[in-house]
Amino acid sequence: MAHSFARVTIHIVFATKRRQNLIPENKLQELFAYIIGIARNIGIPLLAVGGMPNHVHILIGLPSTMTYADAISKIKANSSRFMKQTNRNFGWQQGYGAFAVSASQVDTVRYIRNQAEHHKRRSFEEEFVLLLKKAGIEYDPATIFE
Repeated sequence: MAHSFARVTIHIVFATKRRQNLIPENKLQELFAYIIGIARNIGIPLLAVGGMPNHVHILIGLPSTMTYADAISKIKANSSRFMKQTNRNFGWQQGYGAFAVSASQVDTVRYIRNQAEHHKRRSFEEEFVLLLKKAGIEYDPATIFE
């Protein structure tokens, strides 16, 4: 084949340290805009971003030249630096969730943009466990949120 073709869509979820509400409500949209800028600067198509004061969801089209771990690391590091400008105690938890989304299911993940409404029905912890279960990922309930 003369050309390479790839489309891998990843739903990424990561939380603030100890899932504390470290992102002020009035700072959420600014953080989302900053994350969009980070993605643009490193060549990642960002399809959706949303979150709550204690976590963020991002839907990206992963470039074939980058691993999802590198993409997440760059987004978390740069957004953390941005947030620390106004809250020196800000930080993301070390881990994250990364879930492949088939092209036919991308629209089902658009709830990312409306997290406040979405979380009226279930907590972040409940949602994250559900994502793990749907993806068939094993986890230890005792240590999942350390």
